Amino acid sequence: MRHHLRQHPHGRLRLRRTAVAVACLATAAVGLTACGSEKDDKPKEPFAGMSGTEIVDKAVKATKGADSLKLAGEVSDDEPGLMKMNLALDTSGKCAGKLAVGDEGSFDLIVPGDKTVYVKYDEKFLRAQSKGQPKDETDAVVDMLADRWAKTKATGADAKDIAGMCELDDLLKDFEGINANARRGATTTLDGTPAIKIDAHDAKDKYTIYVATEGKPYLLKIVDRGVAKPEYLTFGDYDKPVKTTPPTGKVIDIDKLGG
Repeated sequence: MRHHLRQHPHGRLRLRRTAVAVACLATAAVGLTACGSEKDDKPKEPFAGMSGTEIVDKAVKATKGADSLKLAGEVSDDEPGLMKMNLALDTSGKCAGKLAVGDEGSFDLIVPGDKTVYVKYDEKFLRAQSKGQPKDETDAVVDMLADRWAKTKATGADAKDIAGMCELDDLLKDFEGINANARRGATTTLDGTPAIKIDAHDAKDKYTIYVATEGKPYLLKIVDRGVAKPEYLTFGDYDKPVKTTPPTGKVIDIDKLGG
């Protein structure tokens, strides 16, 4: 993904009110006095009077105001393909979760906010990243690092790239422009959460955006429909603490391997 109630028909409602009035007249004739005017119980329209663009603006603002959240989904990566992510992150730069790069393996990640990045690569990922290297060197790297926690300073170039994925404020800036030509759609539920669908598009991209209609108007899901295979991000676990306890036991210090 590029960093970017049905109400009762009026006729039926009038008939219902008429029926209630007739029933009240009938009961009054036999001495009952419990009837009164019918309460209008039509569901209240969420975001009444607001356009799709206004709803998206409101959702992005609310989401940017969260202290933490969880992101999951599949988004574009330059190479080799879709990146699958499941990350919990907060505004202090802490994050933890798992990422998979196309069909080239995956790695676990913990960034506790102490200028250290912890990673645990699987064998497939290490071999994919070692393409073109001598087999004996690749085997040695796999034997040393596969499925084991390692750490490195967050100041290193590669570590900065990884830690950069944990910058919640920066990530949310990419969604500020997705309100172009936004049109409100039907209400629905998303994983049990009441939501409203918003369709938005610009010159190149088409999005379906789901916004919570109860509680804070947080973003719940963004689907990019402007690509061959739809990409998406889901948002959840708002304002829940991010668990970033460093791994215990033996942790390989990558920065010392070259020494």
